Amino acid sequence: MRPPVIWADCTREELREALPESLVVLPIGATEQHGPHLATGTDAAIVEAICRFAVVRAADSARMVLAPCLHFGVSEHHLPFGGTLSLSPETAIGVLTDLARSIVECGGRRLVIVNGHGGNRGVAQVAAAKIASAYDMTVSVIHYWELIADAGGTPIPGHAGEFETAMLFALRPEFVRQRRPRTPPEESGVDGAEMHEAAAWRRIDGYTDDPTRATHERGTEWLDECLGALAGRLIELANRP
Repeated sequence: MRPPVIWADCTREELREALPESLVVLPIGATEQHGPHLATGTDAAIVEAICRFAVVRAADSARMVLAPCLHFGVSEHHLPFGGTLSLSPETAIGVLTDLARSIVECGGRRLVIVNGHGGNRGVAQVAAAKIASAYDMTVSVIHYWELIADAGGTPIPGHAGEFETAMLFALRPEFVRQRRPRTPPEESGVDGAEMHEAAAWRRIDGYTDDPTRATHERGTEWLDECLGALAGRLIELANRP
């Protein structure tokens, strides 16, 4: 089995050799409140682990370099709850653009941003378009939870609910504290409209659904599904002509 290339473990000479023919995998998460029962590093922990495992699985089939995970994202909607370290959207776009510029300067030509936080969705897409135009770089964006084919009615990814709690049971059980059951909050959205409303987060106390439904077994199933799907996507992206 060919070992994966981990950016932070390499010398500059090793990266200079690897980057021109490799897909750079950049995980981005967040550090933010996840209700009273999950650690603030939830998003970064999940996406970082998924990317590392997927790169290991794909290493024999494609050339790729795993960049360090970005542990901060756009989390301003969680600031009122405390425990949150947020970038502004403008700063997040700038950070991703600067990192891509650095990758290009080091010899890289292809990048995939693997996103682990819903608040990063818009900035990841904007940054990808900006990077592609500015540096003639091929950039892809993957939101890891979209790799789940059928969640059986569980909100995916939700926020600090059944899905994320189950994923942490499989990956970092020490991140899970005592959970309390809750009645699912009433939906008040409009079909076909993506609504943003600060009051909505206050109404649900900063988390979306019942974390007591989470199990280690379900988390392991979701994790395996994510790993297999992400490894397949990375191989396909890395081997594109």
